[in-house]
Amino acid sequence: MPPADTGSTGDFLEDTFGITKAGSTVETEIRAGVTTFLTMAYILFVNPDMLSIGGIPFNDALFATAFAAFVGCVVMGLWANKPFALAPGMGLNAYFTFAVVLGMGIAWEVALAAVLVEGVIFLILSLPQVGWRTEMINSIPKDLKIATGAGIGMFLAIIGFREMGWIVDNGATLVDLGITESFTHQSGELWALICLLAIAVMMARGMKGAMIYGILGTTVIGGWIVGASDPYNGVAAVGVGSMDNFDAGGLFEVAGLPEESMFAAVGALGDLSRDNLGDFILVMIAFLFVDIFDTSGTLYSVGRQAGFVDENDELENSDEAFMADATATIAGALAGTSTTTTYIESGAGVEEGGRTGLTAVVVGVLMLSGLLFAGLFKAIPAFAAAPALVIVGAMMMKQAGDINWDDKEMAIPAFITMVLMPFTYSIADGIAWGLISYVIIKIGMGKMDKLNPVVNGLAVLMLMFYVGPGDQSTFDWILSAIL
Repeated sequence: MPPADTGSTGDFLEDTFGITKAGSTVETEIRAGVTTFLTMAYILFVNPDMLSIGGIPFNDALFATAFAAFVGCVVMGLWANKPFALAPGMGLNAYFTFAVVLGMGIAWEVALAAVLVEGVIFLILSLPQVGWRTEMINSIPKDLKIATGAGIGMFLAIIGFREMGWIVDNGATLVDLGITESFTHQSGELWALICLLAIAVMMARGMKGAMIYGILGTTVIGGWIVGASDPYNGVAAVGVGSMDNFDAGGLFEVAGLPEESMFAAVGALGDLSRDNLGDFILVMIAFLFVDIFDTSGTLYSVGRQAGFVDENDELENSDEAFMADATATIAGALAGTSTTTTYIESGAGVEEGGRTGLTAVVVGVLMLSGLLFAGLFKAIPAFAAAPALVIVGAMMMKQAGDINWDDKEMAIPAFITMVLMPFTYSIADGIAWGLISYVIIKIGMGKMDKLNPVVNGLAVLMLMFYVGPGDQSTFDWILSAIL
């Protein structure tokens, strides 16, 4: 066990985090925090870029992203004393923008309200006095939870390739390869490919911060120097010679408080009506499910890596960790971002020796410092940011190998869950029909007694959103009778 730090560490850090007792040092915890930050800092520009497509001002989304990450990491560090970092989750931000706002036509303010309600419910479920969170997690078959994560990875990948210009609409085949001409040095599609492969090579070589290095390198060379065009909208990036704001005052512009998104979720709750309440509830359930599953999987995965999970598969301070996640989601929704969740990249910091909440606090402070570089983040072109979606999607797909593909009763619902997410552009549809098909197959096999009542209830509830009298869903029919 390393000797206790007394000078530079101070009694406060030792009393707060128990660094020596955890077998660590202040220097190790700080290094672990920096390592984790480098592996997930890409979210500071990818998330605002994605949310701005749905109408949230970039500055507002950037502030909300950094603020949610800061709140989540600090609460996780001080309350749960665990080295787990949090930030707005990849996958749910894409679902928020492309499926909910653009696809379903739900105003982004109302979508934020769904995130807010989801966070409050998650917090209530996580209270030790309630204890429903564990029951809900355990009621869903393991393979369906795995399929949800893998499906979100596929969903991210198709959005990433679309933003890269590699996938486009096709009236005959639905989608097609977007490359119709030879590459030039100013083709955004080419620089997107270079960025994707550069990140892949750096990750394969075990380089920390590969994602952020690839994105920033492509931005500087492909966007600022070469001036390559955006593959999605055809707008040319501005080279260094004529780049707007190419000065300290522009690139290092500080993000201010949100002008439109702050507390927009609260105001939007009053705008709910019979016409959009059904969609609101379906979206909220999807956010809640993915948040719970994603957080649970990440906490236990990284927790095992750090030695926080005992022989009974119990995670130390699990209630505090889950409540920290829920608190961050609430804070993020109030500020203006989609669901906040615990990041699997926390494992990089654990690998560096991080064992206490000081690691998480360091990440939170570094995330908040990203507000100092708002101008820099705004200057990152889509072809440099989109490859990150594909890379994250690839990393999320590895869990699909843990599905029991030999069990057809489970494999088929898991497959439906996975493929419907990218094919329908909806995480909610994938979760819903995965559960519905699972219950129906079990009933068809005469194994209704093997079904969990919670799963049965969820399947019936979700079916109500799709089946009903006439051109109404059952849920809408019930609402019309009540309201």
